[in-house]
Amino acid sequence: MQAKKRYILVFVSCAFLAYCYFGGYRLKTVPYHNRVSRLDPMLSSSVQNDNDFPGHLINYMLPASAKDGMGPLNEDVVEAALKTRNAFLSVSNSKLRVQGHLADFAQLPCRMDNCFDFSKCYDEFLVYVYPPEPLNSLGASPPISSNYQKIITAIQESRYYTTDPRRACIFVLGIDTLDRDSLSEDYVRNVPSRLARLSYWNNGKNHVIFNLYSGTWPDYVENSLGFDTGEAILAKASMSVQQLRPGFDISIPLFHKQFPLRAGSTGLAVSMNFPLNKKYLLAFKGKRYVHGIGSETRNTLFHLHNSRDIILVTTCRHGKSWRELQDARCDEDNREYDRYDYEALLLNSTFCLVPRGRRLGSFRFLEALQSGCIPVLLSNGWVLPFESKIDWKQAAVWADERLLLQVPDVVRSLSDERIFSLRQQTQVLWERYFGSIEKIIFTTFEIIRERLPDFPARNSIIWNNTPGALLTLPAFTDSLRFMPFQFENMNFQPRSNYTAVIYVQIGAPLNPNNALYKLVKTITRSQFIAKIIILWAADRSTPSRKRWPPTYHIPFHVINLDNSDRKKPYIFQGPVNVIDSANSQAEEIIKKSHDQKGDVHSSNSQIFASTETTDERLSISQRFFPFKEIETDAVLSLDEDAILNTDEVDFAFTVWRDFPDRIVGYPARAHFWDDSKNAWGYTSKWTNYYSIVLTGAAFYHRYYNYLYTNWISLLLLKTVQQSSNCEDILMNFLVSHVTRKAPIKVTQRKGYKDRETSRSPWNDPDHFIQRQSCLNTFATVFGYMPLVRSNMRFDPILYRDPVSNLRKKYRQIELVGS
Repeated sequence: MQAKKRYILVFVSCAFLAYCYFGGYRLKTVPYHNRVSRLDPMLSSSVQNDNDFPGHLINYMLPASAKDGMGPLNEDVVEAALKTRNAFLSVSNSKLRVQGHLADFAQLPCRMDNCFDFSKCYDEFLVYVYPPEPLNSLGASPPISSNYQKIITAIQESRYYTTDPRRACIFVLGIDTLDRDSLSEDYVRNVPSRLARLSYWNNGKNHVIFNLYSGTWPDYVENSLGFDTGEAILAKASMSVQQLRPGFDISIPLFHKQFPLRAGSTGLAVSMNFPLNKKYLLAFKGKRYVHGIGSETRNTLFHLHNSRDIILVTTCRHGKSWRELQDARCDEDNREYDRYDYEALLLNSTFCLVPRGRRLGSFRFLEALQSGCIPVLLSNGWVLPFESKIDWKQAAVWADERLLLQVPDVVRSLSDERIFSLRQQTQVLWERYFGSIEKIIFTTFEIIRERLPDFPARNSIIWNNTPGALLTLPAFTDSLRFMPFQFENMNFQPRSNYTAVIYVQIGAPLNPNNALYKLVKTITRSQFIAKIIILWAADRSTPSRKRWPPTYHIPFHVINLDNSDRKKPYIFQGPVNVIDSANSQAEEIIKKSHDQKGDVHSSNSQIFASTETTDERLSISQRFFPFKEIETDAVLSLDEDAILNTDEVDFAFTVWRDFPDRIVGYPARAHFWDDSKNAWGYTSKWTNYYSIVLTGAAFYHRYYNYLYTNWISLLLLKTVQQSSNCEDILMNFLVSHVTRKAPIKVTQRKGYKDRETSRSPWNDPDHFIQRQSCLNTFATVFGYMPLVRSNMRFDPILYRDPVSNLRKKYRQIELVGS
């Protein structure tokens, strides 16, 4: 037996020596031009003509032994030659052209600096969607899946959209590229020829291609799309680290056909009780594949299933021929699979296993996030969605497919504090980036936008904390210090003064008995007032300066919002009372937007919704325009007929400083679900709760003016303009959507209007009906109901207590009736 082993060892050694000798000899005798030809696919065939890359540079880069055909071709030499060629092509602005099997090589080097035209994005970040292709000879419309139609709808209804391709920074195909599995019913054929007909294709430069499925049975090759993406940015699900072009492509999540277009369902982790020990520690329920790619991991899960705290059940009962392909475990697996409800497992498990399927991504990933079930990822090499911005270590647990049996020990080792933090973060990420197709698309665009040279990038703190990057517009400020939701995190306090903004819509004659005159006097006596701004939107001309009450040292601005040729607005600056002639910002913006002929979709431009309609009326949304005169953190929004005393104003401001991210005010309203009408209802009756604080007498942070003007959907602003109503409800929607918190009501005051004002639009019987209609329209466009109910009310210390009024700080509040 020992002799036999020795003979085998001698034979193997001889074979190895013979291979090395003859192999080395053949390598040495290969002519130089044959060995250099191995570089041709990379150095020669990718060049458009002989003048693009001088041939003598190749000889210059190769050592003498290689030039003489006597030395082996070193990989370092190849790399150096490639770098030289790339540098030359970059300097000469030559385009990289590849065909056939070289397409993958052409895609890998793409970066923003050589495959993207920044000059299209300097002024605005707009997105152009190609129109649908014409009907074919049979009169059939071009094929498009429901999900791709949702993507197009989300873009076209957004601030990114433009109908003018000359103004566009990004181009999105009208061709459905989501499903590139040739066996799928949603597979679109002849994509290369369709791309060739596009006027602005330009080899894909500045284009974004969305894709969920690539490859087909049996290999499911990741980069098999059926067409050459060229220099287009690929926003793709199930992307691997091998195929991702860093800083260029974007990994997106895999979502199913019923995924909502807009916000949809919020996170399902309704309560954040501590500790977070649920009925099951780890759970998974899904398909397994008897053979083929992706089968190894799921076929091994039964080893961890214990029917107690670890529930990992699979079924091979899928596909047309599952009975012919089933193995010995199929029947037992199917019986165990039928015992558990999938939704119940998601809601009652601390951790949810997310193993790879045929492709790296899985529907389970988003389902686990929504349910507040911490994802445990089993998909080696998968680039997680938006990984360049989102810190997934705060919301998910990575496991290794090769170390599957260690997964229970890994999840058991996590502390209660860590579990609590992970679960909280799943809800933040779901609600801010993954809750709808709209959010996924907008996040993709914002990641591209941050790659532009002149656009300020949001840091990891913004991306990974509420309210997220989509609601934090860096054009507003370059410091988190001025964001209302960052005061607590950064241990800052809002500034100790406010700007009063009084919106005048009726414009009754100004005299000492007028409600507006009294209101200005009241605000002037406040100890925190920094500036008073009058927004004049009435039909009457603005009163002369002599008619207004004196404001002494407090700056007093009157801005005429009317676009007519009547008297220009004027400004009182403190005690000097000098009248400065100036055009209001509102008029300048309106004129500018009319010059642009209505195509106003930039999320950076400050434009009223009134420019989007043929109605020449100025929108009531102007009261929330971010005027440059507003320099304080706090804004006191007032209607002209509000009746408040100075103590009420100062107390409300004191409360707001403790809650700068919310609306704080006096008049409150509530919403409710009306089963009889199957719609949302609106009420002003006294109830045990409220969800709206009217902005006719309320404090809020000035950043919400900027969001209202530059972020809210133009459809909503158009609704407000057409009804000349509901702007306060929309502002409440916005703030509750950002904070996920209720507004705050102070004291028990219910009425805040001057009852002697007969011309008030709030006395119109149709006013209430309009507001109820607005409530349902807003909820539809937002995709959910963001308003949050509250039973809390803030009163001053000793408020209504039977003690001497001299012991109370805010004495005038006691004199106010309900």
